[in-house]
Amino acid sequence: MKASPEAFPPIHKLALGVAVGVASAILVFVLTVDGICREPGSRWRTELPAEFFSGYTVTWPGAFVGAGWAGFTGFVPGWFVAFTRDCAFALQLVVMRSQANLEATRHFLITSDRPSSRMRITVETQA
Repeated sequence: MKASPEAFPPIHKLALGVAVGVASAILVFVLTVDGICREPGSRWRTELPAEFFSGYTVTWPGAFVGAGWAGFTGFVPGWFVAFTRDCAFALQLVVMRSQANLEATRHFLITSDRPSSRMRITVETQA
């Protein structure tokens, strides 16, 4: 089994964080606008993000506040997932290289051509 750094390139942490953050911001913004446009009796729980995002309300300014908060809270896990994945692959690569080096040098530890290692001890008894 051989893995090279080219086979598993690292994920760009900033890019994944921004992508997840933008997706989260768009989702919260669209859901808030949807809540604004619906009739008050037919709304579903669009005010729930106000429990987590300070300043969020189901209004037009609240949609932008919620999008900002969602962008930030989406960026952090996106960055962390990329960081964790890169660390896991780096650790796996270190382990695989160590195992390959051990396998390549195992014969140095097992056999030796020195005569002293083949010396036999004999005990003679006199009768």
